[in-house]
Amino acid sequence: MKRFKKFYVEITSICNLACTFCPQTQRAKGFIQVEDFEKRLEQIKPFTDYIYFHLKGEPLLHPKIDELLDLSQKHGFKVNLTSNGTLLHKVKEKILTKPALRQMNFSLHSFDGHIGSTNKEGYIRSVLDFAREAVERTNMIISLRLWNLHTDNATNAERQRNREVLSIIEQQFGLDYFIEERVAPGKGLKIADRIYLNQDHEFEWPDLKAEEDDGKGFCYGLRNQAGILVDGTVVPCCLDGEGVIDLGNINDKPFSDIIEDDRAIKLVEGFSRREAVEELCRKCGYRKRFGAGA
Repeated sequence: MKRFKKFYVEITSICNLACTFCPQTQRAKGFIQVEDFEKRLEQIKPFTDYIYFHLKGEPLLHPKIDELLDLSQKHGFKVNLTSNGTLLHKVKEKILTKPALRQMNFSLHSFDGHIGSTNKEGYIRSVLDFAREAVERTNMIISLRLWNLHTDNATNAERQRNREVLSIIEQQFGLDYFIEERVAPGKGLKIADRIYLNQDHEFEWPDLKAEEDDGKGFCYGLRNQAGILVDGTVVPCCLDGEGVIDLGNINDKPFSDIIEDDRAIKLVEGFSRREAVEELCRKCGYRKRFGAGA
């Protein structure tokens, strides 16, 4: 049976921010119901042990996120959760000691990406305070993300913007070096026990309006990852935030059947030939990152 290293389960399509780097979804806004969430876990359990509360939306907005984490634990899943971190003060007690929560990824670039954000230092310190408490009280891993570099040669404005964030981190953890001297784009830097910083180029969502190239490349979509949007639409990867490559709906058809349908098989076989058969894939730059693939 096919196994996925990553399985993205979108628990809400709603976000409390409107970041410039993240196009607002045109899909209906909503939260997954607890009973529907458990049904999805039952269907995907044979295929993975790791689920990611991510695609679009801010997972900490879900009013019953504690129940979702409990169900994840009940069904034997480890959860990775990606958040902008602005709601930690409201949900910390709901999530902090949940055993299913393996890792939290904080998109620190959300602050500068959201017009109208105020009190950067207060925001960063609240995330770092949570990180410290998490590693003291649990086995959780923390990833601090600054994915906002536009080129390898960042502008002075970009460097200064990030320097403000990095300076707070250096002070909080008593680092005796400048983070820029050790971190490289796309690679993590350990700054404390189970706390890592990752700096990379700005995330770019594929868009059907973008230009196509020759379509060559490789992708791990449906090879080691898959996703389910909040309405039940199955997608091949975490980059299809609008459900363009609609493989079927898990509410109407078992997941095990959906990934054996023609559209899913053609997508995987296409990348085996290093060809993108889906239009969205031909307009996605990430397939070029993987080179010849595996």
